[in-house]
Amino acid sequence: MSFCSYFDTYQCRSCGWIDYHYAEQLKLKSDHLHTLLNTYQPRDWLKPATSTLKGFRNKAKMVATPTPEGIVLGLCEEVSLIECSLYDLSMQKALHTIQEWLRELKIKGYDVKKKKGELKYVLLSRSKANGSMMLRFVLRSHGIIARLENALGDLQQRVPELKVITANIQPVHMAILEGDEEIFFTEARRLEERFNGIPLYIRPKSFFQTNPEVAEKLYRTASEWAGESKPKILWDLFCGVGGFALHCAAPDRHIIGIEIEPEAIECARDSATQLEMKNLRFESLDAASFGATAGEKPDVIIVNPPRRGLGEQICKWLMRVGTDRILYSSCNATSLAKDLEILGGYSVNRVQLFDMFPHTAHYEVLVELVRE
Repeated sequence: MSFCSYFDTYQCRSCGWIDYHYAEQLKLKSDHLHTLLNTYQPRDWLKPATSTLKGFRNKAKMVATPTPEGIVLGLCEEVSLIECSLYDLSMQKALHTIQEWLRELKIKGYDVKKKKGELKYVLLSRSKANGSMMLRFVLRSHGIIARLENALGDLQQRVPELKVITANIQPVHMAILEGDEEIFFTEARRLEERFNGIPLYIRPKSFFQTNPEVAEKLYRTASEWAGESKPKILWDLFCGVGGFALHCAAPDRHIIGIEIEPEAIECARDSATQLEMKNLRFESLDAASFGATAGEKPDVIIVNPPRRGLGEQICKWLMRVGTDRILYSSCNATSLAKDLEILGGYSVNRVQLFDMFPHTAHYEVLVELVRE
């Protein structure tokens, strides 16, 4: 038996390893990582960075399923997950209240089979720094915007932590989480988070790590590794809201952060402004476009690509740039291993696993590559 009744009663099996002892989870992940990277003969394997086992997630993605009793927030199979122990008690309480409020308003969840109903998803994010929350309703159309907006005062009285509330319009009948249009119901448009004392901002469409405790360790470690050689120029590719770049900032260091999502770049720039760092520049480009106009060679490059990895084009460009060190943060060690095969001019110096996703087979890994 695990500590999760949803898992034990087969209502939700997302946390496939939740009934394993945590030491066993870490061993399985470490063994998997060793299997993938041993061929590259890392010089140093560091001890995994661990996570708490409950209440560590800062974001909930709930399907809004229609039932005879009203909307259920959770899985498509009409299973409510508002008491999921991956979220802290304040998020569980907020989800419970939001579900109750939606039922009182008689909001119809989207029926995938019938292609009817308005509300598709409810997304809730929480700042660990101050407990404030961002709520997003993903809707099929503008049909219930007025109903939601007129009742929001009541919801905010019940859940005062809700500081940012939006509606996202996703009209396509496909398993796509969000659409292009975002409608703000509140004057506030972002949450402030703080990792290791550094301000970071969460906006509706910007990527943000879902395990703040382990993310802090990851950013701190990358900053320490990057700073060892006292680099003068550093690039942060796939920078998101600027977590790595901001942690590596120093008065005599020029840093460029590159990210394709404009909203994330806005967040990164806001953080740089608050820190009064004038030698930090963030640009909304994809990494391949930046490569064609990059300019002076950096001393260190940090890359944090999506699950698909860097790919052949960017790896070959990195080889041409020929920086002395690359710090590669990966959420998919399989694609990392494929990229390392292309980055043949670099040796693997250090490897550390960061357990961002307890109770699952997933993990984050940070690798330091040194030019041979």
